[in-house]
Amino acid sequence: MFRPVQPAIRSGRDQATYQECLPSFPLTSYIYCYWQLTSHPSLSEPFVYRVVADGCIDLFFHTHHPENVYVMGFSTTYTEFPLDHPFNYIGIRFLPAAFPLLFNVNAALLTNRFEALDAVAPALANGLAQLTNGFHDLATLQPLLDRFFEKILAGHTGDADHRLLQAVDLILRAGGNIRLEKELHSGVSPRQLRRLFDFYIGDAPKTFSKVVRFQQLLHTTPTADSLKANKHFFDAGYYDQAHFIKEFKTMYGLPPTLALP
Repeated sequence: MFRPVQPAIRSGRDQATYQECLPSFPLTSYIYCYWQLTSHPSLSEPFVYRVVADGCIDLFFHTHHPENVYVMGFSTTYTEFPLDHPFNYIGIRFLPAAFPLLFNVNAALLTNRFEALDAVAPALANGLAQLTNGFHDLATLQPLLDRFFEKILAGHTGDADHRLLQAVDLILRAGGNIRLEKELHSGVSPRQLRRLFDFYIGDAPKTFSKVVRFQQLLHTTPTADSLKANKHFFDAGYYDQAHFIKEFKTMYGLPPTLALP
């Protein structure tokens, strides 16, 4: 039900290439994709890579320095990374709640920041560094990553609280357009639910719903003209055009008129 979009790289217009590939089937409930971001040989100046809010937690590393793996937490806004050239990054994008579930890491400690993975999950950082050393191509590395995470999954015995999963399910089915006070019934008090969301998602249900709503809108592949003419932002649950533009700019980094074709 959730397919996070990262639309910042424009094919043929930017001096970098971005690609995604799916993990093996057993991992699809935990990992959304593996990705690679590579500069073009013609790159002559630093490249600024914009990451839009997508509700996920990512691990990433430069292939020339696989010993330095980083984790980027849940983001309530867009993030810009000025990258020196040349660069070649590979990453793992975990679906909401999956990384804290598998590695018992409090997602709230990573919200709106990125950290060295060895300070958060040392054993995972060490294992990934050894696995990825010497690899520079995602297609070659993918089966190794699959086996690595399948082994972790096979040894994992814990489950997330079913009340959290029910709440996430309701938000995703509603595309983030949900009245939390009236429609988010998961058998837990609002205070307890907030604690669950803080640990597994990284922020409150309301904030997560906003990110899901933003991502849902991106999936409709709107144009700036169609949004203005058809007012699709009302269907997505935005109060008015000003509300939509403000939230879009916060999570994308550009207003819709500049971000959309």
